[in-house]
Formats: sequence, structure tokens, C-alpha cells
Amino acid sequence: MEFFPIGRVYDFMGQRRLFAVISAIVILGSAFLVVWPGPNLGTDFKGGTELEVDFPQGVTTGQIREAVEAAGFATPEVVAVEEASHKNRYLIRVQEVSTISTQKQDELARLLCVGDKPAPDCAPEKVATELKVSPGGDKIAVRYREAPDLAWIRERMKTVSGIAMREGENNPALVSARDNKVEISIKSKGDQLLDGLKEKLGPGKAPDKALRVEWIGPKAGAQLRDSAIQSIVIAIVFVMIYIAFRFDLRFAPGVVLSLVHDAVAVMGMFVLLRKEVNLTTVAALLTVVGYSVNDTVVVYDRVRENLGHLRGATFETIINKSISEMLGRTILTNATVVMSLLAFFVWGTGPLKDFSLALILGVLFGTYSSVYIALPLTWWLDVTFFNKGGSGGSGGKKQHRPQKKTAAVV
Repeated sequence: MEFFPIGRVYDFMGQRRLFAVISAIVILGSAFLVVWPGPNLGTDFKGGTELEVDFPQGVTTGQIREAVEAAGFATPEVVAVEEASHKNRYLIRVQEVSTISTQKQDELARLLCVGDKPAPDCAPEKVATELKVSPGGDKIAVRYREAPDLAWIRERMKTVSGIAMREGENNPALVSARDNKVEISIKSKGDQLLDGLKEKLGPGKAPDKALRVEWIGPKAGAQLRDSAIQSIVIAIVFVMIYIAFRFDLRFAPGVVLSLVHDAVAVMGMFVLLRKEVNLTTVAALLTVVGYSVNDTVVVYDRVRENLGHLRGATFETIINKSISEMLGRTILTNATVVMSLLAFFVWGTGPLKDFSLALILGVLFGTYSSVYIALPLTWWLDVTFFNKGGSGGSGGKKQHRPQKKTAAVV
């Protein structure tokens, strides 16, 4: 069975106004959703700490959220991971990160007798010359002038709010006797969150360790978010330049509008479905941009071939014939891609599931935009700017022999 029998020409351009309205509604609606309520940004973009944990016994999201709040974390987000083999697996996200702020580092320096403004009870033999904090906020290194008193350092660290040392006899530890360098291991926010779960739920109900712990600072998250937007914009700009050189200047705006439509529509669907937007989503959007332009280029190439074969035909007729010749193959190809992606969507988990969903939506929107956005805009540019004297263009040139439309409407 053929979707579009060979030799039959369909009047796709006859429905351009209807689909222009539909496309405008999709773009404006998606843009509105992106602004309000806004995307559900993941830890990659908004910063924070994320844990994936598997509870040995059944718990509810309410119980987990209550335990996390009792551990001192504000506005936690608890999401159940939908997996048939792991019914008690959850993602826990909090806004707090393990990095130690500048203010907290100043407080540590004062209590550990570092710098020009040590605590009043700092004796001369306890004065330190240097304090360094690891980028992850899990280690503090202090260099003293004389041999340090580790027990005294341990007691001083207990008075610092918001920072907890890891348990163990060798913490703090003298890592260099020659330089009097002490290293203090700090519990990360993930460790503190797990301790809070054990204390509130009990050792039997709480997990012993996290399956995965990720964190990113708010500044780094904002930089990643800006870089993601820039990468999508740059990709679209380079695609426009390529199309302008590969075909004709009038073809480029149609590609750009169709790519923007696809990217915004996929993002709008993610907001509507409250899916998490992270670096994986950005990778999917860039893939959508590349795949969508492939569909458009295939049809554009057939349009360019028919411009040479059908010199007396109107540009509208050429577009209808080109789409009719290519759409059957495009549907079969894209249907095969969607069937492959459905396997990942149905049986995949976590980021793989969302990645496949974004690609499925992108393929569907890309097929639609190639036919009802890119080519109608190209036709309008040809009529408006390249062939003002006639009802249609013939490759940007004046028609030699106008013909009536021969498209069969179905």
C-alpha cells in the first residue's frame, strides 16, 4: 500500500493558510509555556544536589520529603523513578550544594586561627598561615606554623554551623609533618541528606548509600544554561548560512523558521508534560535541529531539480509536485526512526527515556514543518520579492509560459 501513489500531485500549498494559523498557535503557545510556568530545569541548569536512592522498603514521597526537610534542607524535590524492577527508587533534589561559600570560608579561617583576623582565643602557637577549600567543598586543608593539635581542631570544627566532619579517627589528619599541613574531610550535602533519612526513617527503611550523587553550583548552572541556548542559536545560524549557499537565499528563512518551530514546539511539550530540562534535553534539541534540516534539504533538493524540469510551471505547482514525490519516502523513513525510538521510550529509563521522547517529538514536528512551514514561506518570499510581476515564480526567474495549476486535491 502506497501512502502517496507515484504520479499523483497533491495540493499541499492550497492548505497553507490553515496550517500557517496552526503553526502560529503552536509556536506562540509553546513560547508562552516556556515563559509561564517555565521549564522544569534540572540540576544541570539551576544548581543543587541530586541523589538517586533505592529504598529497601516501601516509602512514600511525603515521608521522604519530611525526612529531608528535617535534615535541614529547604524545598526538596522528590520524584519517583518509574521502573518495574525498582519500585522504591527515587530522585531527591535539594538546592543546597557542597561548595563552601566565601562567608563560610571566612568563618572557618577565623575559628582555625588563619589570616589577619583570627578568633580572640587563638594562641600564638596555634596560628595558621594558609587555608584552602577543595572545589567540591569536601576537604579543607590548613597549614600551621607549628605542630597542630588535632583534637583542638576537631572541637573547633564542631562549632561551625552547616558543616559536618566525616566520622573517623583520622579526621582531621596530619598529611605533612614537615609543613604542619592538616586535612579535614567534610560530609557532602549528599552524605548529610542520607544521614537525615537514616535518622528519620530508621536504618531498616533508609538506604545505606546513594546509587548516584551529582551536584553543581548555581553559577556554573547559569553558565551551562546560557551556553546551551547559545549552542542552539549558533547551530540554527550556521544551518541558515549553509542553506543560503547550498540552494538560494530565499530558501534559508524557511529552514530557520521551521527549525525554530521544531525546537520551540519540543520545549513547549516538555514544559506541558513537566519533563525535566537538562543537558540531555539540549543534546536532543540539537539532534532535532540536525535531523529536521535533513528532511527540509531533501525536499528542497527535489524542488531545485523540478525548477529545471518544469520551466513553464508556477512555483506553487513545482512545490506541490516536489512534496508529492518525496513525502511518501519521508514518512516511511521517519516512521522507521520513530519505531526505533519508541523502544527506548518504552523500555528505557531516566535520561534515555526523555531523550527518546524529545527525538520522537522532533521527528514528527520536523516532518510537519518541512511541508507546511519551510516551503510555504519560501513560496511567499519568491512571490513577494523575487517575482513581483507574476502569481508565482520559476526559480526566481520570470515565467516563460504560465500554466494553470494541475494539482489534484484530495
